[in-house]
Amino acid sequence: MHDSEQLARSFEERRPRLQAVAHRMLGSAEEAEDAVQEVWIRLHRNGAESVDNLDAWLTTVVGRVCLDVLRARNRRAVLFDDHTDPVPAAPADESADPEQAALLADSVGMALLVVLDTLEPDERLAFVLHDMFAVPFSDIAAVIERSPAATRKLASRARRRVQDTSPLPDLRRQHEVVSAFLTAARKGEFARLLELLAPDVAMHADAAAVRIGAAPGTLGAQAVAETFSGGAQAAQLALVGGDVGAVWRRKSRTVVAFRFTLVDDRITRIELVAEADRLRDLDITLVEWAGRPEDRPEDRSKDRPEDRPEDRPEAAGTAPD
Repeated sequence: MHDSEQLARSFEERRPRLQAVAHRMLGSAEEAEDAVQEVWIRLHRNGAESVDNLDAWLTTVVGRVCLDVLRARNRRAVLFDDHTDPVPAAPADESADPEQAALLADSVGMALLVVLDTLEPDERLAFVLHDMFAVPFSDIAAVIERSPAATRKLASRARRRVQDTSPLPDLRRQHEVVSAFLTAARKGEFARLLELLAPDVAMHADAAAVRIGAAPGTLGAQAVAETFSGGAQAAQLALVGGDVGAVWRRKSRTVVAFRFTLVDDRITRIELVAEADRLRDLDITLVEWAGRPEDRPEDRSKDRPEDRPEDRPEAAGTAPD
């Protein structure tokens, strides 16, 4: 009983990573959960005593399960001309900073659906496992039953196809600019804010954002910088409608989304979206903080009464303190 409980605990510790691998391979949270459950069934059936390296074994098995699902999809598409929905995943650029690449790769999702769906199952497996989860080619080769050299070529071919059409470089630049803007706002670095804003930048708020304290319109770099300087303390970096932006959340609910328009690496427009219908229509994905730990924004959304003065848009930098 003790061994069984220990095995279950060991598996649960690794479940999030397995879920991430399966989700990027299959593009469906439900199918990913089914795949991970199948891995658990096989582990429970085989027992830990038959596994030398649990992490490698689990990665191999989840890869094989996902590969079976992808190949079955292809067979259905051929037989019934049933073109399945593209699979959400995101690639990594070998030349980019690995931490930042992983950050955006985890979040891009919908932006690369069509690209990833053009890859063959073996290509996608080699690409996702190696480029996104740093699995050695020798381990991947065992899954797809090819040599490590052939597996490397598969991943390289997939990488080239993805990079040819990938929006990730633009997203990285958006991430750099928006992240720098939020950091400068939190630190009150007024001159830096002016550098990042176009002289004729415009900030607009919808009616719901205005009702909770935002100005309906703010024009010019000086005025926008004054609005944000010393603020944005509760803003969180996020993908908003496929672009890098920010959100202000309260009790795990997005209250305001900040949409940024960039031209030549300077912010030309900031839109504040707070209307419930518009927020529901936006595809919002929180991006884990990628800056220095000391620059991490304080989470002020927990255990705080909703009627506190801080529970206004200016806490996220939409109005002067």
